[in-house]
Amino acid sequence: MKVWILAVIGCLFATGAFASTSFLQLSLTPDIALHPRTTQINGLVLNIWGENPQNALALGIVNGASGHSAGVTLGLLANYSESYTGAQLSGIVNYSSGQLTGLQWSLVNYAAKLHGVQLGLVNFAAHADKGLQLGLINIMEETSRWFRDFPAEIAPVMVFVNWRF
Repeated sequence: MKVWILAVIGCLFATGAFASTSFLQLSLTPDIALHPRTTQINGLVLNIWGENPQNALALGIVNGASGHSAGVTLGLLANYSESYTGAQLSGIVNYSSGQLTGLQWSLVNYAAKLHGVQLGLVNFAAHADKGLQLGLINIMEETSRWFRDFPAEIAPVMVFVNWRF
């Protein structure tokens, strides 16, 4: 009998561990969603506005990703993340408050730390260890002087193209 009780308790704890991840997220807002915003999504995310840690394909109007997330996120208006690996594709703005490793493609792109490519009208990277920016205005704040370390980096602000390698 004790073995059965221990087995049931073990199953309950194991079920709680599996409850923190899901394959599918559907959300109107981060608080009106199929799963809470803390649930890791490994699969597909469909949002009006959503915000979860994810390794997924996210489709929506506004897509948010918390923690370190990865995949492809397609947002009609905006995508935002803490740290993202993959592609952020949006109509208006992409924002990454941490490291972005991959691609940002939108009218306005921001990455606190860029390791990849930004394509947009205005591109901004506070720090970039390796990055390429293509757009009308390209800003790499960490680059301190114009053409000081060319060809490894160009300038703090450039039109059409800027890089740092």
